[in-house]
Amino acid sequence: MIIRKLFKFENAHIVRGCSTVKCRSSIHGHSYKVELLFASNFLDNGQMVYDFGLMKQNMKDLVESFDHAIALWRDDDPEFVRDMKKHSARWVELPVSPSAEQFSRVIFVMIEKLLSLISTQNGEKEVRLESVIVHETATGYAQCFVQDAHSKNMGEIKLEEIVFSPQVLEDFKDKDLFEKIKRGETFLNPASV
Repeated sequence: MIIRKLFKFENAHIVRGCSTVKCRSSIHGHSYKVELLFASNFLDNGQMVYDFGLMKQNMKDLVESFDHAIALWRDDDPEFVRDMKKHSARWVELPVSPSAEQFSRVIFVMIEKLLSLISTQNGEKEVRLESVIVHETATGYAQCFVQDAHSKNMGEIKLEEIVFSPQVLEDFKDKDLFEKIKRGETFLNPASV
């Protein structure tokens, strides 16, 4: 069975090297919709694959870290990256260009790692991240599966190479969330209420 949770965020970027002149040469923004799809062949004690309420915790913070931020590619012009960080409190620096395709991969890698660290208490069993869909526009989206997330052909994504601005980190409910994920610390889901 597959379940889906929808998140939204507003973000600005430039996608260097793309075909569209406006997209590759001007900062512009999108109203993104992100779908996290989880799968399992089992149901928990509440007859659910995974309680949607649990996703409103750390998973929400990770996805919404991009909200009202500028997404920067670390290999873009150093002066541009420096200026954007200087003039924006909320930014995320990525090891890949911030296209919809790469957003889906980055979010997949972060959520997959977090999910692997969660110690469940309500009988959740073999829950896996099936895919991440990032809608950049009303008519266009990118969908990432596990083989895409870890494809070296599409650019390697290491959590250690994702950098959140101090303001983004401050907005997390758990200020050390991303460092804990990178260190591989276990997270405890609360029991169902």
